[in-house]
Amino acid sequence: LEFERKYGDEFSCICGIDEAGRGPFAGPVVAGAVILPKGLTIEGLNDSKQVSAKKRDELFDEIKEKAVAYGIGVSSPGRIDEINILQATYEAMRAAIKQMSETKSPDILLVDAVHIPEVQTKQVGIIKGDAKSVSIAAASILAKVTRDRFMIQMDEMYPMYGFASHKGYGSKAHIEAIKKYGPSPIHRETFIKNFID
Repeated sequence: LEFERKYGDEFSCICGIDEAGRGPFAGPVVAGAVILPKGLTIEGLNDSKQVSAKKRDELFDEIKEKAVAYGIGVSSPGRIDEINILQATYEAMRAAIKQMSETKSPDILLVDAVHIPEVQTKQVGIIKGDAKSVSIAAASILAKVTRDRFMIQMDEMYPMYGFASHKGYGSKAHIEAIKKYGPSPIHRETFIKNFID
């Protein structure tokens, strides 16, 4: 709560923003934006990478239930190939803010490590923000669970790639599957061009 306390007197609606899926070879990049009630503590809330999948699912429901407002933005693999992963990440973040703003507009954005272009609201980029800010941690849970659930659905459609186990990241088994079967419709072609002829 260090940053929430730091900005809490000056700003009434503090929004945390984070993304999931910048590195994988397949699937979308997903951003979460969350405004939590002041002083709320959610037990076990931490950077999504430090939390078990089961706990993330529980936190996902609790965050959505208790948040003042939240939004989830998605940029597709095709969009990532078209405009590059960083721009697609910013686009997903802006979509998450826009969706959340339909319920409540934030006064300040606490963002994990980046500065989002084309956003008028004041921003504070925090390195390793998902481990330092409860708002960013909440956003990281929403983004990661949304993305993981999508990749598990895609595993049913394209079982040969093993998406349920690696979620699209470049594991050895995933690379071998790409070489064997070629890309699926949800692969990022700019990420896998070294593995396909």
